[in-house]
Amino acid sequence: MIPTQFLLAASSRSIRLSVFLYPLGVWVLMAVLAVLNGGIREVVLIPRIGEYAGHVLSTVLLVGAILVVSFGYFRWTTIEYAWIELLLVGVLWTVLTVGFEFLVGYAEGTPASVTLGQYNVLAGQVWIAVPLTLLAAPLLFGWYLS
Repeated sequence: MIPTQFLLAASSRSIRLSVFLYPLGVWVLMAVLAVLNGGIREVVLIPRIGEYAGHVLSTVLLVGAILVVSFGYFRWTTIEYAWIELLLVGVLWTVLTVGFEFLVGYAEGTPASVTLGQYNVLAGQVWIAVPLTLLAAPLLFGWYLS
């Protein structure tokens, strides 16, 4: 049973679950772009500029794509998001992306330690920029464009 105080607090400022459906679709679009980006990285960038430079450039391109898609969504959506909803959209996008990355790694037989190593900034890894961008973009554009 849910306490009455919680229901009263929730009814005055509740989080609307329906406002997460469109951002979920936006994430699917960004996931498709990320897979395409990975293909371009492996087939075009790495053979031409090398492993590390290819990963860095690929990450920069993906961050740019995430920012463009996020800007576009929040620029043209008619949904007015509360600050907490924007934060939760960012968390949703980030959790889905990191979860997808670990799931694909698991399916490919990649040890979790290798996947986790992609987040090691001290080792020169730049991938952390992608989940940080996914986390921040809804807050940045949702707040700025509203």
